[in-house]
Amino acid sequence: MAKKKTNRRAWGKVKQLPSGNYQASYVGPDAARYNAPMTFSTKLDADAWLATQRARIVGGTWTPATPTADAETQAERARNLGEYAAAWIGTRTSATGTPLRGTTRAEYERLLRGPLAQLTTLPLASITPSKVRDWYSATVKGGKLTQAARAYGLLRSIMQTAVIDGILSVNPCSIKGAQNARTGRESDLPTVVELGIIEATMPERFRAMVTLAAWGGLRYGELTELRRRDVINDEGTIVLDIQRAVTREPGEGFKVGPPKTKAGIREVALPPELTATILEHIEKHAQPGPDGLLFPARNGGHLAESTFTKSWYPARAAAGRDGDLSWHTLRAFAGTRFTQKGATMAEVMKRLGHTSTAAAMRYQRTTGRDAVLAARMMGDD
Repeated sequence: MAKKKTNRRAWGKVKQLPSGNYQASYVGPDAARYNAPMTFSTKLDADAWLATQRARIVGGTWTPATPTADAETQAERARNLGEYAAAWIGTRTSATGTPLRGTTRAEYERLLRGPLAQLTTLPLASITPSKVRDWYSATVKGGKLTQAARAYGLLRSIMQTAVIDGILSVNPCSIKGAQNARTGRESDLPTVVELGIIEATMPERFRAMVTLAAWGGLRYGELTELRRRDVINDEGTIVLDIQRAVTREPGEGFKVGPPKTKAGIREVALPPELTATILEHIEKHAQPGPDGLLFPARNGGHLAESTFTKSWYPARAAAGRDGDLSWHTLRAFAGTRFTQKGATMAEVMKRLGHTSTAAAMRYQRTTGRDAVLAARMMGDD
């Protein structure tokens, strides 16, 4: 039988097992030896686990596990990722403490069924940094960089919760920049001429949706929940009071709630040149009364995105942008145009309802110039 390899160091030790995996252990402050609750496929991963334990001892946060707690933890570690992720999704809340939107839950479940599927059958304790790196590398090589980034971000969040729960000692997701990687294949912004062609090609009852998305930067769910009382005519300038959005959740239908982010509750001033267009649309196509929807479905309820795209696709094709212009790009057009006319980054974020923790944004300030800047948006290029 081959002699087992043991790597001794100033603190802790790593031993290679007959299986080829590595076992890490250390002597705690109570003079007892503690083994890692899992084995590692690489020595680097074992070293990382030891470094985490050392940091806890130095930082004063280390505690020995009791036999009962250890048994419970071992049982949790034996759960596979799919089981733990299902429970995680069921108890997860948004940044504001509210339950996840149905669309968000559906997206998480899609990622688990799709790019993360090969990991979901693995016990939590067996998902090591090297396995995560192998999975991520294979996914990226498959040409799905954006999907890999989204799936990695979800996996990292789930595993971080497992660390907080005491199930894992260290988060195996440690690939720098993986969560923010994107393919970079984004739609070019439409020109003003292309927008005009799209608006003219759309059915009359949908034309103002394109206008509000391109010049106001509203999300689809914000647009389709707009009601007459949300439209304020301030001395010839239309101001939209965005307080709600609608989503279509699997198995539940349409559900009205707050916008996607807390910053989504905002007021958006439109260029004065659009006032007559918006008022004409309201008169012809909006439902009656203060609560009347501006863009109702034929049956009087909320407008399904699938219904709208039946008109959107031919209209963008008429402008020569078939397949390369997404609806979301109209928000990018709005933000870019606003910036070009003098808005600060903070003002653009406020207008589009974005939030960010970027350090640079702490030095940006809104100035209350929303209506003034909106008045410049449709000026000569």
